[in-house]
Amino acid sequence: MLTQTTSRVLEPSDLDAALAVLDREPVTNAFVTSRVQVAGLDPWRLGGEMWGWYEDGMLTSLCYAGANLVPICATPRAVRAFADRARRAGRRCSSIVGPADATAQLWRLLEPSWGPAREVRARQPLMVADRMPTDIAPDPYVRRIRKDEMDTIMPACVAMFTEEVGVSPLAGDGGLLYQARVAELVSSGRSFARLDEYGKVVFKAEIGAATPRACQIQGVWVAPEYRGMGVAAPAMASVLRYALEDVAPMVSLYVNDFNTPARRAYLRVGFQEVGAFMSVLF
Repeated sequence: MLTQTTSRVLEPSDLDAALAVLDREPVTNAFVTSRVQVAGLDPWRLGGEMWGWYEDGMLTSLCYAGANLVPICATPRAVRAFADRARRAGRRCSSIVGPADATAQLWRLLEPSWGPAREVRARQPLMVADRMPTDIAPDPYVRRIRKDEMDTIMPACVAMFTEEVGVSPLAGDGGLLYQARVAELVSSGRSFARLDEYGKVVFKAEIGAATPRACQIQGVWVAPEYRGMGVAAPAMASVLRYALEDVAPMVSLYVNDFNTPARRAYLRVGFQEVGAFMSVLF
């Protein structure tokens, strides 16, 4: 056991201790927890390293360093240690994302060497729901996307990602990694959509992260020509029903604070704000 205050790269043998930290905040940590529960701490399977911060020999904070840099239950001292390690390693991630306070501190420390960022979203409300709304009927036309409907859902996924992130997911590797991720969600039954009479996507969303205690909805998108027509709230109620019945007892999402229509729709469905995330995009 470590007897000093220090940080290090965790190993597969540290899995139980890492899961104990992640389990302290099951909603906030759902994204990373879902990856660790499937892949463990082996960097090749996990898609990145897991850094640990120890105080008096006890693992107290984590930081996932993969395609995203994600501080987890990170105290100010832990954030400083993670920033030092990230600075020495150089930037390999496409974003920093996590609880707003820890992420803001991490970015302040890294910005002199990693900046400028392409965009900083300083406050993204984290919202949760654990029951169905009583005053909104789920849209009966929202359903799971089938494996043979990849060509149908993929253009909507690309449009959502490009609109949300500001760059196309097809850049770089031609979209191979992104298509694989979409296919994974479809094959696992966690991709949902409503199609119009011509087979075009009207609404879509995914349950992107799932653990026994909490899951996270992502990729919510309404086709531009259907916006402002009351599509989102009933459709989200349908996805919420699937999530609560089939996945986890607590359902979360986070949303840009400037996206007023989306926040209004989520509130109507019963999601309540419980915190905030922050994202730094490169």
